[in-house]
Amino acid sequence: MYMESMIRNIALAESGHKKIQWVERYMPALNAIGEKLRKDQTFKDKVVCVSVHLEAKTAYLAKVLHEAGARVIVTGSNPLSTQDDIAAALVEDGLTVYAWYGATDEEYFQFLNKSLDHHPHIIIDDGGDQVNLLHTTRQDAMENLLGGTEETTTGVVRLRGLDKDGLLKFPMVAANDSYCKYLFDNRYGTGQSTWDGIMRTTNLTVVGKKVVIAGYGWCGRGCAMRAKGLGAHVIVTEVDPIKAIEAVFDGFEVMPMAEAAKIGDIFVTLTGDKDIIRGEHIKNMKDGVLLANAGHFDVEINKPELEALAVRSFEARHNIQGYELANGHIINLLAEGRLVNLAAGDGHPAEIMDLSFAIQALAAKYILEHHQELENHVHVLPHEVDIEVAKIKLQSMGYAIDTLTAEQKAYLHLD
Repeated sequence: MYMESMIRNIALAESGHKKIQWVERYMPALNAIGEKLRKDQTFKDKVVCVSVHLEAKTAYLAKVLHEAGARVIVTGSNPLSTQDDIAAALVEDGLTVYAWYGATDEEYFQFLNKSLDHHPHIIIDDGGDQVNLLHTTRQDAMENLLGGTEETTTGVVRLRGLDKDGLLKFPMVAANDSYCKYLFDNRYGTGQSTWDGIMRTTNLTVVGKKVVIAGYGWCGRGCAMRAKGLGAHVIVTEVDPIKAIEAVFDGFEVMPMAEAAKIGDIFVTLTGDKDIIRGEHIKNMKDGVLLANAGHFDVEINKPELEALAVRSFEARHNIQGYELANGHIINLLAEGRLVNLAAGDGHPAEIMDLSFAIQALAAKYILEHHQELENHVHVLPHEVDIEVAKIKLQSMGYAIDTLTAEQKAYLHLD
């Protein structure tokens, strides 16, 4: 198994085991679901490819699937989010891993292709790169494929584009669109982990600074909320007038990026689109600003235009590249413009990913049990799955809720 895998260093495994054991204690919903999956050997003799940011929580999900009978093939979904000690620990536990930190683009896609060489029955994707390969150069790897699940908003957008054009070749479950995923992962997970990555990397304060949040979706809401809690003056930029009104009603200032660029101290992009911060914005920024991206791909901050404006660039600090403009201002780009919460931190807290990966485990089970009746479209898990996960999570946190009486159900015409 060691020979088959491609990782940085198997000797790092001990550190990885400790990290995985730590998060396992804080993931009670996945523990409860995993216990049943293990008992039933739900995924016996099935090959599951997991292409998700390779850190401790992802590793624990992969182990749950492995212990439930699957042959699990793991690769990353971002060149800077793989933790080499986690990869080593998984290999030592008998999983196949193709990933290492700092992979080149060529290596990254080599790893994805090697994972598909195993001809999976189920894929768990994050961002859509694996699905894209299956629809383009790796259609040969679909011979056993029953379907898959998608972890994040960007990936779901790509899937719905394929679906709309009638090009989706297998059923996909949008795990991201389950309530127990996006209401918590995107809002509270991104909200906390983005600032964790920024503060850990810069060792600077947030309090008193003007923070510009680009995009007021669920991730943007979470980042704005946490920035406010840290004492920042928060400015939101948006293209959707409804979301902009919501930001105003939530107590934030709203303006175009062209105006925000002149006054912001810290910029965080969370739109999923490209060129949110461009050269025309950068040349008007103050000295010492921080640019961070929390969207899936490193396209939201236009790096070529930033580089073209710079008279020199230098490593200002680990994971921070400084760019000096002609006017002497320094623009600091964090984590190469990649997902700052993972490329410069440990990603979402374990308690948040507990909900997300409980959904992912049940989504994989849903594909296994219902693939014959699922058409080649993007599907959302039944609401009962969200209810099941939420009940487990509430109970693990020591909370109880009311239930409707028969008379109350009758009054509301509920069965």
